[in-house]
Amino acid sequence: MQLVVARIGRAHGIKGEVTVEVRTDEPELRLGPGAVLATDPAAAGPLTIESGRVHSGRLLLRFEGVRDRNAAEALRNTLLIAEVDPEELPEDPDEYYDHQLMDLDVVLADGTEIGRITEISHLPSQDLFIVERPDGSEVMIPFVEEIVTEIDLAEQKAVIDPPPGLIDDSEAEIASSREDES
Repeated sequence: MQLVVARIGRAHGIKGEVTVEVRTDEPELRLGPGAVLATDPAAAGPLTIESGRVHSGRLLLRFEGVRDRNAAEALRNTLLIAEVDPEELPEDPDEYYDHQLMDLDVVLADGTEIGRITEISHLPSQDLFIVERPDGSEVMIPFVEEIVTEIDLAEQKAVIDPPPGLIDDSEAEIASSREDES
């Protein structure tokens, strides 16, 4: 199974280093020296990581055969893809790979069916489950501990405790109103 682990950013310096936007919780495992990564577009790779370092809070990588700024800049926006055993699990028991969460049934604690996870959106502040409801509509559920109370991979379900209004607009609570201020 293939996982996107990073996106190459701009060139850094004149010796072929590039910045990378890390898209894995395990960069030391996936982006270490010697790692061979497939690419999207495929014509850019495969790429072998020669070295890596952190500079001003950003990860910089150098690939074998990329020796100057022009070659590094040509890789900009290329996705780096690692081959991962589908049975492999993250080290932390509270972490999951996207492929483990896809197609899980989403239910309330009482067993009420909400839908099925069809997509996972990775945003800067949190991840979102995109859930397709039985009627074909979609609802976005923040993947945070307060809302997603349990992930049961054996039962293929995610149990949620949504705040009022997240699932059903008619249950939404208005916290304040401009009319109340006058």
